[in-house]
Amino acid sequence: MGVALNKDSIDLGIIVRDGPAALAFYRDFLGLEHIADTPVGDGGTMHRLMAGSSLIKVIEFEQPPEPRPAPGGLTGGSGYRYWTMTVSNLDEMVAAATAHGYSVPTAPREIRPGVRIAMIEDPDGNWVELLEDLNR
Repeated sequence: MGVALNKDSIDLGIIVRDGPAALAFYRDFLGLEHIADTPVGDGGTMHRLMAGSSLIKVIEFEQPPEPRPAPGGLTGGSGYRYWTMTVSNLDEMVAAATAHGYSVPTAPREIRPGVRIAMIEDPDGNWVELLEDLNR
């Protein structure tokens, strides 16, 4: 048995410490479409952004919660460590990330024939994997 999905994508919630910096990364740098802001209990705002048909919910609170997630990407701790976007302009995005001052902890590299990845860090230290599949 498994879940009976009603849509072919996911919704992802990311709690951030600095809402404007997070929006600069997810909306302005990555180019996710901002569709709405909605209030969240306890003095928060959910910025709703679309990545294809997936909803990315960037949530900020007037009083950011503690503790912060463990740093260090894949081996920094257990739990959700990164999420992946499939792109067709990996090198361009990595160059732009560097130009904008975003950390690129994993430079572009081939992980299997025709498939390359890079990891970019958001302002809160969360990792976004960009994957380019030249076989598609």
